[in-house]
Amino acid sequence: MATNHYFSQVVKGEQRLYEDIIIESLKIYGQDVYYLPRDIINEDTILGEDVQSRYNSSHKVEMYIENTDGFDGEGDLFTKFGVEIRDEATFIVSRTRWKEMVLRYDNEITGTRPREGDIVYLALSKSFFKITHVEHESPFYQLSNLPTYKLRCEKFEYSDEQFATGNIELDKEAEQYAYTYELVMDSSGPGYILGEYVTQTQTSGTIIYADVLSWNDSSNTLGLIHVGADDGKFAELATGIALLGNASRAFCTPTSIIEDIGATKSDMNDEFETTATDMSFLDFTESNPFGDVQ
Repeated sequence: MATNHYFSQVVKGEQRLYEDIIIESLKIYGQDVYYLPRDIINEDTILGEDVQSRYNSSHKVEMYIENTDGFDGEGDLFTKFGVEIRDEATFIVSRTRWKEMVLRYDNEITGTRPREGDIVYLALSKSFFKITHVEHESPFYQLSNLPTYKLRCEKFEYSDEQFATGNIELDKEAEQYAYTYELVMDSSGPGYILGEYVTQTQTSGTIIYADVLSWNDSSNTLGLIHVGADDGKFAELATGIALLGNASRAFCTPTSIIEDIGATKSDMNDEFETTATDMSFLDFTESNPFGDVQ
C-alpha cells in the first residue's frame, strides 16, 4: 500500500526552507574557520599511504563546533617522548555553503564533498584539525534530504607538509613546526627573497630544492624548510655548492649547515628533564623494569 497521496515529504520549498534555517543557525552559533583541501603529491599505491602532502589554498566558511564542553579525545598526554596533544573536535557545515565557499573556488578538488585528510583551521584556538571521517547522513532524511556534513577531526600533527595557501597567517602558523636548516653563506650577494625556492645541483646530478624561511643580510645566514630532492629519495644539502634562488637569482655558497627541529608550543622536553632530575619527579634508579618492585 502506498503512502498518503495527498501529502509528500519531498517538497522542494520545505527542503529549501529547512536548509536556509540550518545555514542561518550555523552563521549565528558557528565559528568562521578555514578549510584547507589536501593535494596529494606522491601516493604510495602499494601501502595506500601519502608520502607527501601539500595545501595550496584556504577557504573561509562557517562551521558549528559540536563540542560544547571543550575538545574531545584523550587531551594532553605526558609520555616518554614528550607531550602529545590528542584533542578531537566535530564540525558541522552546510552542504550548500561548502559547495559555494570551497568547491566553487578550488579547481583542484576532485570530489564533491569534504575529504578525509583535509584540514580545518580554527582561528579561535589557532589549531589545525585533520578530518578523519565525514558523516554525510546526519540528520537522517527528516525531509528526504541531507543538508549538512559532520566532520570528525583530530589534532593535526605536522610532518613537513607544504603550506602555500596564500594566507600569511595560516602559512606562518604551520611553518613554525617545520624542520629547519640554517646555512651560513660565503657572501650576501643580492640576497634571497622570503618564500622563494632555491635549488642546489649536486655532483651526482641530484637537484635539491627548498623553501626560504628567513634571510639575514648582516650574518649571511639562510633558513630553509621543506628540503627535498627531484628523484624523491633522501638527500642532504652540501657545503661548497652554490644555491640558486628562483626569484632573486641569488647564487651563494654555504660554508656550514646546522639542522634545527626547533621548539614548538607542545615541546618542553628539556624542561621536563630538568624538573625530573632536580625534583625527583621520575625514578631513574630502577635497574630491572620488568621485575617485581623490591
